[in-house]
Amino acid sequence: MTADKERMRRWRLAIGGEEAEAALDDEDQRLSRALGALYESAGNGKRRGGLGASAPRVARWIGDIREFFPASVVEVIQKDAFERLNLKALLMDPEFIATLEPDVHLVADLMSLRSAMPEKAKDSARLVVQHVVDELMRRLAHKTLETLRGALDRQRRTRRPRAADIDWPRTIGANLRHYQPEHRAIVPETLIGFARRSKQRADIDHVILCVDQSGSMAPSVIYASIFAAVMASLPAVRTSLVCFDTAIVDLTEQLADPVDVLFGVQLGGGTDINKALAYCESLVEQPAKTHLVLISDLFEGGNAKDMIARVAELKQSGVNVIVLLALSDLGRPGYDANHAGLIAALDCPVFACTPDQFPDLMATALTGQDIGAWAAAHDIATVRASPS
Repeated sequence: MTADKERMRRWRLAIGGEEAEAALDDEDQRLSRALGALYESAGNGKRRGGLGASAPRVARWIGDIREFFPASVVEVIQKDAFERLNLKALLMDPEFIATLEPDVHLVADLMSLRSAMPEKAKDSARLVVQHVVDELMRRLAHKTLETLRGALDRQRRTRRPRAADIDWPRTIGANLRHYQPEHRAIVPETLIGFARRSKQRADIDHVILCVDQSGSMAPSVIYASIFAAVMASLPAVRTSLVCFDTAIVDLTEQLADPVDVLFGVQLGGGTDINKALAYCESLVEQPAKTHLVLISDLFEGGNAKDMIARVAELKQSGVNVIVLLALSDLGRPGYDANHAGLIAALDCPVFACTPDQFPDLMATALTGQDIGAWAAAHDIATVRASPS
């Protein structure tokens, strides 16, 4: 790019507005909109503050800012946003906090801006996040626990149970044809009961939630963290939570407190899915007992060819690989269709899932059923395989 063209590009970015943006390429238009969301163009040629209703969500906006600017500049822009959005004053107002409705988008915004918050505001933000987490736990925890416990119990039934482990209702149902009217009794020719659960780690199903924490995936990160915390309370399942952008953070040890998990997430930045999958691969001890749920829009910033090869290796080793393009209520997500098709060609189910559907999905996975058939039964469209 010549010096004159670069000078003109910078002026267009500085001025902003539709006319100036029209002459920019796609990437620079994203950059201009990211800046304009905070510094909207004014009639006098200067930019003035204001994140209006038409602006992108803060979490997505922060992700763009992190992509385009170095960390030192991002810190300045975040602090400016915190003041211009008036979040500082709002978070210091107890009446405001008391009126907040539980909303994953609010949590995503607070998580995105927390590095710019003063300590007192962080304390208030944590109360808001706790409020939202509590509401989500009330909504999702009971169904998740009941569904997964039922699935695990069914998985561990045996036809040779010990006396204390006999499931009498199911045994009676299975032997009704052996009813003896003269004795008014059923001959239990077939016994059905619960297998004793081994305490050995190798006998326990391992679920790894590998979650893309780029700004556009914010609701998915929040829901995945809640589900991971709930699943971690089940002794018959070993649960790991790994979040990533270009770096990787293993939040498994914090699963006892979902709020700690969410405050450990760094929304925004680049994406290196292959690197994250390599880390998850190192966690696999028993491939046939491992379920790897990759939650990502599959826009790979690293080596896409290596990413596809890594999924193939995991699949061939016996790991049950599931790709969720989103875990949210936001409808059809944007995703990399080429990468999704290539992964689907490896016989891995690829689709989007709502939070209400997720417990049934995991129950299907843990009982070894066909996830594609489950998705079809629930009118969930899966990505079709594409040729390599």
